[in-house]
Amino acid sequence: MDTTLTLLDLCGAVALLLWGIHMVQTGVQRALGPHLRRLLGVALGNRVKALAAGLGVTALLQSSTATGLMVASFAGAGLVAVVPALAVMLGANIGTTLIVQVLSFDVARAAPVLVLVGVILFRRGATPRTRDLGRVAIGLGLMLMALARLVEVITPYEDVPALRVLLGAVATDRLIALLLGAVLTWAAHASVAVVLLVMSFTQAGVLPLEAGMALVLGANLGSALNPVLEGARDGEAAGRRVALGNLLTRALGCLVALPCLGLIGPHLVTWQPDLSRAVADFHTAFNLVLALIFLPLLDPFAALLRRLVPERIDAHDPGRPIHLDGAALETPPVALGAAGREALRMADVLAEMMGGAGEALTGGDRTKVAQIRRMDDTLDRLNAAIKAYLVRLDPESLSEDDERRVAGLLAFTTNLEHAGDILSRNVMTHAAKRLKRGLAFSAEGKAEVGALLARLSANLSAAGAAFLTEDPRAARRLADEKAVFRDLEARATEAHFRRLREAGRIAGPVPAEATTLYPDLMRDLKRVNDHLVAGAAYPILESRGALRSSRLEAP
Repeated sequence: MDTTLTLLDLCGAVALLLWGIHMVQTGVQRALGPHLRRLLGVALGNRVKALAAGLGVTALLQSSTATGLMVASFAGAGLVAVVPALAVMLGANIGTTLIVQVLSFDVARAAPVLVLVGVILFRRGATPRTRDLGRVAIGLGLMLMALARLVEVITPYEDVPALRVLLGAVATDRLIALLLGAVLTWAAHASVAVVLLVMSFTQAGVLPLEAGMALVLGANLGSALNPVLEGARDGEAAGRRVALGNLLTRALGCLVALPCLGLIGPHLVTWQPDLSRAVADFHTAFNLVLALIFLPLLDPFAALLRRLVPERIDAHDPGRPIHLDGAALETPPVALGAAGREALRMADVLAEMMGGAGEALTGGDRTKVAQIRRMDDTLDRLNAAIKAYLVRLDPESLSEDDERRVAGLLAFTTNLEHAGDILSRNVMTHAAKRLKRGLAFSAEGKAEVGALLARLSANLSAAGAAFLTEDPRAARRLADEKAVFRDLEARATEAHFRRLREAGRIAGPVPAEATTLYPDLMRDLKRVNDHLVAGAAYPILESRGALRSSRLEAP
């Protein structure tokens, strides 16, 4: 019975450690995610800056996987080459060791203070960022509590024969220890948690230092497995190269370091007698040495990765551009035509999303919500590919008309993407809420929603035609639709509240969510129409001086 309770206590402490790490990661991502992503994008100009940015971003996120996903998205969109992306991952691997270094000191007494401060910020914070930072403080406090509890649980049982037998194989065979560390990290998706766990076992005397170092090598290897396994199923070739490159650098490092642990251990203990700190120092030194060795070799290493992971042509992938010919960049009019054809593919995807939105809003098919959100990802990928393609045009070879067309392309594709975001994030949220809570529109409401979606589809077709022909008459007709759509939205909202008042007189007060869902939906559909007008009509009218700078009357 005591053994069972102790095992449950140990598992609970590990779970608390994992949950604390999760809270820190999600809190930092919510509070600082866009800023970290922007910082990462700016620093990708050369490998040294990229390494420093990867280190800093990961030190805050405490997840090299999250940093890797950011870099893979940049690489997949063609916004960054493989070399700086690999440099970011080298820095990210160092960044994950910093929290381990901090927690290797005796800072457990700070846990209650961190939790207290975190709860105050989370409960009393006036802004979402303040509450997210409170979540980070709570997560750090939980991590410290979990580590202290691990030591308390392990210490009395370090001489238990069953535990000694279980860890005997790990202590005597470095390869088994490395594989165990890799499997645990792969399963937990958190190398920080596994390294901290190894530090606790080593400090308690349950594991010898050499076995602890082998487990740390396995943790470094395991943290690089998940991005490779996930990228093998889907993902751009550039992103898969970054993930594979990160795995290969760590695998080569483990291959060299594993036989040398017998030599490293005694020198490490002489320099750092505290075994917990020795494990943390080995973890940091391993990643620092890898960065110093591979940073100068990234060019030939990237060439090798391009051979190992060639571009994969998937004709059925709707998010893969099919018209963006790199050879056409030498001839701007041809390249702009290719980008225009790709932009019309975005319009086709958006049209399909509108059709699915109608079914999700008025029918009962829950799968349409997820399907439309996947199509929004397709829009995002096409938009990113078009922008990356246009950036590659030589500015000196562009005429004035070419520059105007580039501006029109960017306006059209950006507004299509924003329209898709509204359909995916806002309109589909309304649809999911309606399905989840069993809400239903009245027959008149369904008719009004259907009419607005039909009008949106017609306006999308008109937007595509205006973008293609650049005809000012088509642009003016589309621009007039903005006022028409505004009036339709106002009339539909007024009719909705009239129906609610009539229903309230008959059946009593109407639920609050029934009064807000429909007007919010009308407003979001109007916003989609606004983006269609802004993306297709306004650039044409503005280039011909037919667009007023303001709707306000002159004072």
